Amino acid sequence: METGRGFRGQTFKPPSPFHAGMKAKDVRANAKVDSLEITISEKGETRNVNTKFGGTSRVCDAKGKDSEGGVVALSLWNDEIDRVSVGDKVKITDGWAREFRGEVQVSAGRQGKIEISR
Repeated sequence: METGRGFRGQTFKPPSPFHAGMKAKDVRANAKVDSLEITISEKGETRNVNTKFGGTSRVCDAKGKDSEGGVVALSLWNDEIDRVSVGDKVKITDGWAREFRGEVQVSAGRQGKIEISR
């Protein structure tokens, strides 16, 4: 890997391909989602669910496509539901994937975040 000189002579290395982001085909159940960029193609109805912590939350199932045409299911929770629309480009960082009803679904989870660009 080549290095070069940057601002004020600081040495830098080009970004590693490891951090280039995941694709839909890379998502596995019970695994971390470091970075995934998708475009929302479908968004289902919102429903209320009882959480394992004793409260209730809103959840919505959605689908997204990556730049290679791969499709992944996405669970949107609470305020994410109102922020995300069909056609939005979404980047999920530090998310999580799990299997639900036989399908692997991605979610930002408690520690991750969703960034939206329209």
